[in-house]
Amino acid sequence: MFDMQFNDPFQADAPAFRVALKPNPGRANSTSTSAEQPDNSKDETKDITATLAPRLIALTVTDNRGFEADTLTLTLDDSDGKIEMPERNAQVTVSIGRQGSLLTDMGSFFIDQVKHQGAPDRLIITGRSVDFRSSMNTAKEWSWHDATLGDIVKDIAWRNSLSANVAPELAGIKIAHIDQSKETDVAFLTRLAVSNGAEIAVKSGVLIFLVPGKCLRGGKEISTVTINRSDGDSHAFDLTDRTAYGSVIARWEDTKTPKKQTKQVKLTRKGVSKPQWKTDYLAGLTENTNVLQNNFASRDEAFRAALAEWQKRQRDAAAFSLTLAQGRVDIAPETPVQLAGFKEVINQTPWVIKKLTHGIDSKGFITKLELEVDIRKIEYEVEESII
Repeated sequence: MFDMQFNDPFQADAPAFRVALKPNPGRANSTSTSAEQPDNSKDETKDITATLAPRLIALTVTDNRGFEADTLTLTLDDSDGKIEMPERNAQVTVSIGRQGSLLTDMGSFFIDQVKHQGAPDRLIITGRSVDFRSSMNTAKEWSWHDATLGDIVKDIAWRNSLSANVAPELAGIKIAHIDQSKETDVAFLTRLAVSNGAEIAVKSGVLIFLVPGKCLRGGKEISTVTINRSDGDSHAFDLTDRTAYGSVIARWEDTKTPKKQTKQVKLTRKGVSKPQWKTDYLAGLTENTNVLQNNFASRDEAFRAALAEWQKRQRDAAAFSLTLAQGRVDIAPETPVQLAGFKEVINQTPWVIKKLTHGIDSKGFITKLELEVDIRKIEYEVEESII
């Protein structure tokens, strides 16, 4: 549990948080202790910060860029046995930061996992930014013909009572025909995103379709943040040769020629020769080629799939993680990062934040960063041929 300095307005720069609960209609406010008499007459959002603070052991929020739902985990002290089990699927909103500063809204979460363990007794509540009980997790049959990627995403957002935010460079992509066959909306959107070099996320009621690694927020470029080694408690750098592909090939059946032909498009990292590769930690050898297994319906589909895979391979060429001794809510996924004070190859590599994990407990407020390679300045060459 927290000492008196937590959420104390007289202690400058102390960690602070705010939690509000919106229960399901007709259910009791389940975060109240048995000594309290909640008002069940209205289904309204209620600030429960004062109720949670004396019992809070830890609060953790993950902020993911895409493909994974953001999560909230609350660990509460139940040594007196007075906490009621929380209502399933209730909606929780969370803001975190420090005393003396405006708290940052971390979004809304639906409670979908509850654990009670002991001794000592504690209650662990987990919420996710996506309501997995909703229609998004139900298999469906649907087809689109002569549509754009933006149209498809908006259709799926609408039928799940979400708004849509699609990156402009993705919204106009033409989709001749695509079927959603016994797939959930989550699975179908993931397939659609992977084949078009996108990532999906659901945050605060918005279905987001973005291009990873563009370092944009609201259409504007995000400023680079410099992080020194002295800012962190621990770090890890990881490079794996088996995933270091310098080239990607995708194939398609060309039916416009008198005799059907199988053609291919090859994307290769520009300007990497064997001598350079030996000294460039992040460049995959051009001879290491990843050939996509599927044959695509058109040249455009094949090129988009090859580009999506090539970009992913370049972003994943290396990974870096760092735990900041002092938590920061002023940074978010897609923020470009310049590191200092580490090995030369780490310092010289441009990075982008892929995921953040904020943690508040009795020891203070920390933030863990997970970074990938910033590939905005890496170029590729395109080669087409007949198989």
